[in-house]
Amino acid sequence: MDRLSEMEAFVRVVDVGGFTDAARKLGMSKSAVSKHVSALEARLGARLLNRTTRRVSPTEIGLAYYDRAARVLSEAAEADAMAASMQGAPRGELRISAPLSFGLRHFSPAVSAFLCAYPEVSARVSLDDRFVELVAEGFDLAVRIGALPDSTLMAKKLAETAMLLVAAPAYLARRGAPQGIDDLSNHDLLHYTNLSSGAAWRLRGPSGEERMARAQGRLTVNNGDALLQAAEQGLGIALT
Repeated sequence: MDRLSEMEAFVRVVDVGGFTDAARKLGMSKSAVSKHVSALEARLGARLLNRTTRRVSPTEIGLAYYDRAARVLSEAAEADAMAASMQGAPRGELRISAPLSFGLRHFSPAVSAFLCAYPEVSARVSLDDRFVELVAEGFDLAVRIGALPDSTLMAKKLAETAMLLVAAPAYLARRGAPQGIDDLSNHDLLHYTNLSSGAAWRLRGPSGEERMARAQGRLTVNNGDALLQAAEQGLGIALT
């Protein structure tokens, strides 16, 4: 067995947490994936995976090996892609995830223009504010807004963005305008469920210090446009 095949089998098992899903991703049998991983462990003389009847997880050595192996596979894929791109026009299907509101306003037109330019490419676009699991759910590309967690995935910054506290004049006339972060505890804060920090808002004061405020309004919603509409109608203060 060659090293890259062993390495890829191991990395995919860790990515999806099991041999069955890894086999489906790799297009091979579960037993073949298991043989690749066993051969890798035998060659290294180390156990890389903890195996239970319900889940597979990396050992401490396995986690360290995974970080290096994932980078090696990523670089190998980049090398293959570079060579392929020099041979002709792009072709194949792209699975793409993007936030709903951003996707409608900005991303969908860009995808349409791209497909017009490259007729041998097709795209399946999922517009959803949920943070999808790219590898486990089979996506090639995702647009994310906000800070990215540590990851072996490749990322490219597209633009700067900023979040603002917004409220309708009618709401502020009724409840008063908050003068500082502490005042927010006396207000209806509308909660966006896909915020990376959850219901806790990470805010920066005028002197640069970071403070947390917890969203405690009567509305919880998973879409930015719906959140903004609620704020416009005077339901509370939104972070958007």
